Amino acid sequence: MSEQTDMEKPILSDKRKEEVLRENAKKAEYPYEKPSLFKKVFYDVILFLLSRVLGCFFREIRSRGSFKVPTSGPVIFVAAPHANQFVDPVVLMSLVKSLSHRRISFLIAEKSLKHPAIGFLARSVMAIGVVRAQDNLSTAKGKISVDPNNSKKIIGHGTTFLSDVKAKGLIGLPKSLGHVEIQSVESDTELTLRKEFKMNKPEIKHLLTKGTSYKYAAKVDQSVVYHRVFEHLAHGECIGIFPEGGSHDRTDLLPLKAGVAIMALGCMAEHEGVNVKIVPCGMNYFHPHKFRSRAVVEFGDPIEVTPELIAKYKNPEKNREAVKELLDTISDGLQSVTVTSQDYETLMVVQAMRRLYSNQFDQKLPLPLIVEMNRRLVKGYETYKDEPEIIQLKADIMEYNAHLKQFSLPDHLVDRANINVTRNLTLLVLRSLRLLVMITLALPGIIMFSPVFLIAKKISQEKARTALAGSTVKIKANDVVATWKILMSMGVAPILYIFWSSLVTYYFREKNFSKITIFAISYVACVVVTYSALVVGDIGMDIFKSLKPLYISITTPQGLKRLQVERRTLSKRIIEVVNNFGTELFPDFDYNALSEEYRVDEEREESKNSELRRRRIVRKQKEKQRELEATNPRDDYEETQDSDAISLVNSDNSLSNIPIFSSAFGVSKSDNSSAYSLMPTTSNASESEEEEEIEIKPKSELSQKITATLFNKRKHEE
Repeated sequence: MSEQTDMEKPILSDKRKEEVLRENAKKAEYPYEKPSLFKKVFYDVILFLLSRVLGCFFREIRSRGSFKVPTSGPVIFVAAPHANQFVDPVVLMSLVKSLSHRRISFLIAEKSLKHPAIGFLARSVMAIGVVRAQDNLSTAKGKISVDPNNSKKIIGHGTTFLSDVKAKGLIGLPKSLGHVEIQSVESDTELTLRKEFKMNKPEIKHLLTKGTSYKYAAKVDQSVVYHRVFEHLAHGECIGIFPEGGSHDRTDLLPLKAGVAIMALGCMAEHEGVNVKIVPCGMNYFHPHKFRSRAVVEFGDPIEVTPELIAKYKNPEKNREAVKELLDTISDGLQSVTVTSQDYETLMVVQAMRRLYSNQFDQKLPLPLIVEMNRRLVKGYETYKDEPEIIQLKADIMEYNAHLKQFSLPDHLVDRANINVTRNLTLLVLRSLRLLVMITLALPGIIMFSPVFLIAKKISQEKARTALAGSTVKIKANDVVATWKILMSMGVAPILYIFWSSLVTYYFREKNFSKITIFAISYVACVVVTYSALVVGDIGMDIFKSLKPLYISITTPQGLKRLQVERRTLSKRIIEVVNNFGTELFPDFDYNALSEEYRVDEEREESKNSELRRRRIVRKQKEKQRELEATNPRDDYEETQDSDAISLVNSDNSLSNIPIFSSAFGVSKSDNSSAYSLMPTTSNASESEEEEEIEIKPKSELSQKITATLFNKRKHEE
């Protein structure tokens, strides 16, 4: 290909030349540093510890669609809704690390990095700090009010806007009631906003009408952050981001920020040949702020950025259009893996519909299947909510929920109560005795760990109140509760263990034992006792929940019988309505179809895990083979290598699949990736897979049988 002549080269404007010079200067000032082995090991250790802590807080964390996660190349994990502050990143990082052995570097506010505990943990998992203008807001001179005739016009009183503020900076209200970007500054007492302040609180309207003090923060240059992200992705690494911008406890997604689209488009525009994939991740929680709750993380289909979109992004006249187009695609991807609704009442009705619709099935539904049914029911309800039949059904569901509240009984326990006074009385006594034994066994751990629960609860409630006062999007600030419960537990629990261990050591101070030994044994014993109390407490709580329906069936059997009849009648109506309306939106809206879809997903995930296990066995066999060959060389070694190469020739005599230098361990490295892959990106065999399959030459008969079994199993799966 001939080189471009001077006439053929694109002419850059002076402004664009300055931008290119600044970009080149940033590349020189902030060169990419490949994560060292120490950083990677430290990342893995910290993530392992954090995942164990999450295992104590959550009863169950499941994934769905993990086979969709790319095992090589640059990936942006886009997660929503951001319902659990600093817990969400750890949940996603631990799942991705365990499922595909990839490390995610999350974007985090620079302000959070300055927090002692959160900053240390974030830096340990290679988080990338982002300076936000709203974190730099500080009180400015004078007062402001809004123009009654133009909500975007701000009038200053005793202000000097021309010297104190600049266009594209942020102007904010006191008490963190909101901030807006400045579009232009007309005079010392007049400026125009890019968009008006949200008047969603009476306090905001009162302040802007009567006049209020204000805060200002200059525009922040984010080019350094984008440069670091581009380089990180260009070297085959993974980025994680919550595009809503902050955590919240709403039932619907917040508007997505454009940054995630710019990261993908900008990286691919700057680094030709790099293929960035965007994976939507749905963070679905069941009571996210409560101890021993459950979570399901659903991975969506990777979003490919087309060359046409990159070309449009490179065009200054169409780059905004490209960003919006990709952002809309990302939003659609997130909607497909999350359960969102317009309000809590809708979510409550839909969850009741799902429970009663599931009444027809004998087996318990898996968590991922529950999430999928909730999502489809939300869409169906919001589509047909104005139909008379749906309106009446909603009223009946609300009435049924009111009856449940009268009995203080959850829905799933209604049908479990058998109206047999003698039998239920016996069960009530036996289960009460069993619960008493459970409490006795768990009591030492409960007493020892109770200060942690009390302190964590108090601190988390205070943090929630603070976050609620400083936010315009939170409802109850439940999104910060779990984070602070976990952080306080991590900080207070070791101190508490040291305290109890010190008491035990002091008590045995005159015994002929080493104090260090006594302290170490006591510390381990404290951990074991409290963890055992957690396990026993789970079982005991299940028994405790089963006592209420037994008690009600003995004291008010007729009332419970009426409630059971109401539930069965309502369940039958819901099944009919869902089957009638559901098939219009989803032709496969029935349990068998959903179960089949779930089964296929599970099989694909299991296939991916089996492939990972196969590769581990292959690697160990190769290591063993190399050791044997090093200690006992064979004369036929070269002949074996030749036969391997010949076997890779395809039927059409193509040599494209034959590697010139085969990797010793069968791993591959792409041109733009610093991350080695031990797993295939698709279900079909790649070059490296075929190479691994052929190169294995086990020496023992047992090894040959293992290899043959694995090969046949994989061939059957394909």
